[in-house]
Amino acid sequence: MFRINPMGAEDEVRFQRILSAFADDHKIKEMKRYIQHGTISTYEHCESVARICYIINKHFGEKADMDSLVRTAFLHDFYLYDWHEKKLKNKIHGFTHPGIAAKNAEKYFKITSKEKRAIESHMWPLIPHKIPTSREAWILCMADKYVASIETAMMRK
Repeated sequence: MFRINPMGAEDEVRFQRILSAFADDHKIKEMKRYIQHGTISTYEHCESVARICYIINKHFGEKADMDSLVRTAFLHDFYLYDWHEKKLKNKIHGFTHPGIAAKNAEKYFKITSKEKRAIESHMWPLIPHKIPTSREAWILCMADKYVASIETAMMRK
């Protein structure tokens, strides 16, 4: 049976060390202004997805590059706008935000082409031609759906 174990103290230190590259960045802090699901900010959502990615990768023997996975997971929704506003472009947010997040991540941080592809493919299968092509991308894709499902279910009364 698959059981997700929470992080121990040593893993928490490692996780926070990986995210420390983003801690003081003003663009990252901007993610706290935007709501993702219910009352959860985009920043909180991305941190949760990164945490689940870390735990999954650890559980399966760290077959994916942990630093790259956590960075990519934290930047996967780095699109910097309120998708709930009644605008035409927001009606197709699910299809467009991965590309916007990838461009922002590339613009503000040094990411690899593999990390960019993982961000671009995190909405698969909604965007069927953007198939995850690495372990990091697959873990991100599944972790994002897991976290989004919990956040969406928890916001309901």
